[in-house]
Amino acid sequence: MLRLVMVALAIALAAMAQGFTFTIGSAVASQDVQFKAATFVFRTEGCAEPAKSQISATAEGVVKEGRRTVALKVLPSAKPGVYAIYQSWPSEGRWVVNLKGTCANQSAGAIVAMGPKGFVRESSKFFSRPATDSEIEAMLTALPAGGNK
Repeated sequence: MLRLVMVALAIALAAMAQGFTFTIGSAVASQDVQFKAATFVFRTEGCAEPAKSQISATAEGVVKEGRRTVALKVLPSAKPGVYAIYQSWPSEGRWVVNLKGTCANQSAGAIVAMGPKGFVRESSKFFSRPATDSEIEAMLTALPAGGNK
Protein backbone atom coordinates (compact mmCIF):
# COMPACT_ATOMS: atom_id res chain seq x y z
CA MET A 1 0.00 0.00 0.00
CA LEU A 2 2.85 2.38 0.86
CA ARG A 3 4.44 1.65 -2.50
CA LEU A 4 1.17 2.56 -4.29
CA VAL A 5 0.94 5.84 -2.35
CA MET A 6 4.56 6.66 -3.22
CA VAL A 7 3.96 5.98 -6.93
CA ALA A 8 0.82 8.14 -6.92
CA LEU A 9 2.73 10.94 -5.16
CA ALA A 10 5.59 10.71 -7.67
CA ILE A 11 3.14 10.95 -10.59
CA ALA A 12 1.41 13.95 -9.01
CA LEU A 13 4.75 15.71 -8.40
CA ALA A 14 5.86 15.04 -11.97
CA ALA A 15 2.64 16.55 -13.30
CA MET A 16 3.10 19.63 -11.12
CA ALA A 17 6.73 19.96 -12.20
CA GLN A 18 5.62 20.48 -15.79
CA GLY A 19 4.44 23.92 -14.79
CA PHE A 20 2.07 26.29 -16.50
CA THR A 21 2.13 26.10 -20.30
CA PHE A 22 0.06 26.44 -23.47
CA THR A 23 -1.02 23.81 -25.99
CA ILE A 24 -2.29 24.90 -29.42
CA GLY A 25 -4.68 23.14 -31.78
CA SER A 26 -7.07 23.59 -34.66
CA ALA A 27 -10.44 25.17 -34.03
CA VAL A 28 -12.21 21.82 -34.27
CA ALA A 29 -10.04 20.53 -31.41
CA SER A 30 -12.00 22.66 -28.95
CA GLN A 31 -15.28 20.92 -29.85
CA ASP A 32 -16.90 24.33 -29.30
CA VAL A 33 -19.24 25.38 -32.13
CA GLN A 34 -18.66 29.08 -31.44
CA PHE A 35 -14.94 28.61 -32.27
CA LYS A 36 -15.52 26.86 -35.62
CA ALA A 37 -14.07 29.83 -37.60
CA ALA A 38 -11.21 30.59 -35.18
CA THR A 39 -7.66 30.77 -36.51
CA PHE A 40 -6.57 28.43 -33.73
CA VAL A 41 -7.48 27.46 -30.19
CA PHE A 42 -5.23 26.92 -27.23
CA ARG A 43 -5.53 25.66 -23.71
CA THR A 44 -3.63 26.21 -20.53
CA GLU A 45 -2.05 23.26 -18.75
CA GLY A 46 -0.49 23.01 -15.31
CA CYS A 47 -2.81 25.59 -13.75
CA ALA A 48 -4.72 24.43 -10.69
CA GLU A 49 -7.42 27.06 -11.29
CA PRO A 50 -7.53 27.70 -15.06
CA ALA A 51 -10.47 30.10 -14.75
CA LYS A 52 -8.22 32.44 -12.77
CA SER A 53 -5.38 32.53 -15.32
CA GLN A 54 -4.62 35.86 -17.04
CA ILE A 55 -4.02 35.57 -20.79
CA SER A 56 -3.14 38.16 -23.44
CA ALA A 57 -2.13 38.00 -27.09
CA THR A 58 -0.71 40.18 -29.84
CA ALA A 59 -0.08 39.57 -33.50
CA GLU A 60 3.49 40.59 -34.35
CA GLY A 61 4.31 41.08 -37.99
CA VAL A 62 6.37 42.55 -40.77
CA VAL A 63 4.42 44.19 -43.59
CA LYS A 64 6.32 45.81 -46.48
CA GLU A 65 9.46 45.83 -44.33
CA GLY A 66 7.65 47.71 -41.53
CA ARG A 67 7.12 46.16 -38.09
CA ARG A 68 3.51 45.99 -36.81
CA THR A 69 1.82 44.93 -33.57
CA VAL A 70 -1.92 44.24 -33.33
CA ALA A 71 -3.63 43.63 -29.98
CA LEU A 72 -5.80 40.51 -30.12
CA LYS A 73 -8.91 39.46 -28.24
CA VAL A 74 -8.50 36.19 -26.39
CA LEU A 75 -11.94 34.60 -26.35
CA PRO A 76 -12.61 32.11 -23.54
CA SER A 77 -14.57 28.92 -24.07
CA ALA A 78 -17.25 27.68 -21.71
CA LYS A 79 -14.60 25.15 -20.63
CA PRO A 80 -12.10 26.84 -18.25
CA GLY A 81 -8.60 27.11 -19.69
CA VAL A 82 -9.63 26.87 -23.37
CA TYR A 83 -9.38 29.97 -25.59
CA ALA A 84 -9.67 30.99 -29.24
CA ILE A 85 -7.80 33.46 -31.42
CA TYR A 86 -9.39 34.92 -34.55
CA GLN A 87 -7.31 36.65 -37.22
CA SER A 88 -7.64 40.42 -36.94
CA TRP A 89 -4.25 41.25 -38.46
CA PRO A 90 -3.66 42.01 -42.17
CA SER A 91 -3.33 39.04 -44.50
CA GLU A 92 -0.19 40.42 -46.17
CA GLY A 93 3.23 40.09 -44.60
CA ARG A 94 4.76 37.66 -42.11
CA TRP A 95 3.01 37.19 -38.76
CA VAL A 96 3.29 35.36 -35.45
CA VAL A 97 0.92 35.36 -32.49
CA ASN A 98 2.56 36.10 -29.15
CA LEU A 99 0.70 34.50 -26.22
CA LYS A 100 1.43 35.50 -22.62
CA GLY A 101 -0.15 34.09 -19.50
CA THR A 102 0.05 33.86 -15.74
CA CYS A 103 -1.48 31.43 -13.30
CA ALA A 104 -0.85 32.05 -9.62
CA ASN A 105 2.91 32.68 -9.49
CA GLN A 106 3.74 30.91 -12.77
CA SER A 107 4.18 32.38 -16.25
CA ALA A 108 3.91 30.94 -19.74
CA GLY A 109 4.52 32.20 -23.24
CA ALA A 110 4.27 31.01 -26.80
CA ILE A 111 5.09 32.30 -30.25
CA VAL A 112 2.72 30.75 -32.76
CA ALA A 113 3.94 30.96 -36.36
CA MET A 114 1.28 31.83 -38.92
CA GLY A 115 1.44 30.49 -42.46
CA PRO A 116 -0.72 30.71 -45.58
CA LYS A 117 -3.06 28.01 -44.25
CA GLY A 118 -3.17 29.02 -40.58
CA PHE A 119 -0.94 28.31 -37.63
CA VAL A 120 2.23 26.26 -38.10
CA ARG A 121 2.54 23.96 -35.10
CA GLU A 122 6.03 22.71 -35.98
CA SER A 123 7.51 26.23 -36.03
CA SER A 124 5.76 27.42 -32.86
CA LYS A 125 7.76 27.82 -29.65
CA PHE A 126 6.62 27.44 -26.04
CA PHE A 127 8.23 28.95 -22.94
CA SER A 128 7.89 28.94 -19.16
CA ARG A 129 7.97 32.75 -19.38
CA PRO A 130 6.84 35.40 -21.86
CA ALA A 131 8.78 35.35 -25.14
CA THR A 132 11.48 37.97 -25.53
CA ASP A 133 11.50 40.58 -28.29
CA SER A 134 14.57 38.91 -29.81
CA GLU A 135 12.80 35.50 -29.91
CA ILE A 136 9.82 37.07 -31.68
CA GLU A 137 12.11 38.86 -34.15
CA ALA A 138 14.03 35.65 -34.83
CA MET A 139 10.84 33.76 -35.66
CA LEU A 140 9.56 36.56 -37.90
CA THR A 141 12.88 36.58 -39.75
CA ALA A 142 12.76 32.79 -40.19
CA LEU A 143 9.26 32.85 -41.77
CA PRO A 144 9.18 32.85 -45.56
CA ALA A 145 8.23 36.14 -47.25
CA GLY A 146 4.53 36.30 -48.03
CA GLY A 147 3.87 33.74 -45.30
CA ASN A 148 0.27 34.81 -44.70
CA LYS A 149 -0.90 35.25 -48.29
